[in-house]
Amino acid sequence: MTPDLYRHATWREINAQPGIWRDWGAALDIALLRAWVAALDVTEVWFCGAGSSAYIGDILAATLQGGSRRVRAVPTTDLVSRPGAYLDGAARLVVSFGRSGNSAETIGTLDALDALAPHWPRLNITCNATSALATRAGKTVILPGATHDAGFAMTSSLTTMLLTALAIFDGTVAPGPWFALADAAEIAMPGFVSHALTARCPERAVFVGAGPLAFAAREAALKVMELSAGQIPALWDSTLGFRHGPKSFVRGATDIWVFTCADPHAARYDTDLVAELRAQFPGSAITAVGPDGDIDVPTDGWSVVLPVVLAQMLAVVWSDGLGLPVDDPFAGTGTLSRVVSGVRLYPVTP
Repeated sequence: MTPDLYRHATWREINAQPGIWRDWGAALDIALLRAWVAALDVTEVWFCGAGSSAYIGDILAATLQGGSRRVRAVPTTDLVSRPGAYLDGAARLVVSFGRSGNSAETIGTLDALDALAPHWPRLNITCNATSALATRAGKTVILPGATHDAGFAMTSSLTTMLLTALAIFDGTVAPGPWFALADAAEIAMPGFVSHALTARCPERAVFVGAGPLAFAAREAALKVMELSAGQIPALWDSTLGFRHGPKSFVRGATDIWVFTCADPHAARYDTDLVAELRAQFPGSAITAVGPDGDIDVPTDGWSVVLPVVLAQMLAVVWSDGLGLPVDDPFAGTGTLSRVVSGVRLYPVTP
């Protein structure tokens, strides 16, 4: 019997993403935001966030290398603990991401900027119009309310914040292929659902990829661990990095998803790894996700979000199968919450 996954807000939020992207792409004034960024006297852009919001920065930094400005992912979890090591020298544009916009690290970053780099420009991208991130200093982009996920896991919030930043900072494309991406997702998602419903619930899961897809793999692994409440350990790595020790994670019923590149040169390494893993681990299911893969989807440019959507679906199906409350897998434990708690902030002095 097919489970009734639509009873979970997280599942509904995952499936709403193509429509959200299409509507947001039509509403967002990308030309205005690009002009604002172009007018800034900075040579470096930092993408900042915590957890999944930090992984947005990793994906962006890997995608946007080689542009007119240097780009760097700086997790707020690093910046808040050692602000003096980061906030000095010439001004950088600090782009902050936050679903709630109220996490301790978000507020700590804003406080550190106020104290040590008040002249640095800020661009705040958040899903919560009433948050600290939306109301403190800086230019603010507030995403549609539908992206402020009700569930524990970041799904539409992550993908829409990522795509918003790509639209602003990827000057190699028109204001944004929102409609083409939404169409591609709607075509791919029935296959994603079928794969998620038929894939076994593994003892362990691994996600790997190259370039931006390595960090998409990182987000995929996090989704599995979060929604399984840690019952399914999950690892991520780069395609070539996986052999250098992390492959020792594979044992028993460990299944592996390789997010394969559209770039022909990088794709050779992905293909070699898939063949090697199938030979070495016959008890594991090895799934290539990408052009001409077992799950054939584009993975270049903006399409980096598509393998993440697949992982979101896998995580929900497995969480539901484990009998967990999908929208709050840690309910009653007091260990993890939708907005991270328990972080004590210490004052920053110039």
